[in-house]
Amino acid sequence: MKLDKLKLRIPNHVLDELLIVMKDYNINTINKLSNFLGQVAHESGNFKFTVENLNYSAEGLLKVFPKYFSKDTAAIAARKPEVIANIVYSNRMGNGDRSSGDGWKYRGRGYIMLTGKSNYKVFGDYIGVDLVAEPDLVATKYPLTSAAWFFETKALWLLANKGIDDETVKFLTRRINGGYNGLADRISKTKTIHSFLC
Repeated sequence: MKLDKLKLRIPNHVLDELLIVMKDYNINTINKLSNFLGQVAHESGNFKFTVENLNYSAEGLLKVFPKYFSKDTAAIAARKPEVIANIVYSNRMGNGDRSSGDGWKYRGRGYIMLTGKSNYKVFGDYIGVDLVAEPDLVATKYPLTSAAWFFETKALWLLANKGIDDETVKFLTRRINGGYNGLADRISKTKTIHSFLC
């Protein structure tokens, strides 16, 4: 694979981590790498975002998290990311209750937003780093590694290796996103990266 053409299109720190990730996760085909980077580029706003943005308006909370907010509670929590995280992520994914602060501490990080104390623990054990004690490392040191681990744990590599046709990207998108959010952009990014690697 020709990684040289990625140098002007992907930040250097991502490329540095990518070389390690490719070896550790056996990303050894153009299809695997294209699908992986295409999805990750979309999820992270072209490798810009490594921490979940929870700065929602009241209207946004009611749209995105209707299960957790009423009109009154959304008005109180609006534009308070820490409060929002502690409400939305409490008592699940290994997190404690709202007062524990775990929702905020273990909010989404990395290029495919690793979320929840139990996921930080399992991923940390996998790479041999105490991420429960240092969750910010997912955003600063392991954003791409955590995304590759997500692909690994969700058994997405075999699918990613099938091709870069629209249907494959669509199926991957559903497995990653739970729907088809940003599908056109994911297809475009995957095919563009593929063209750089050929």
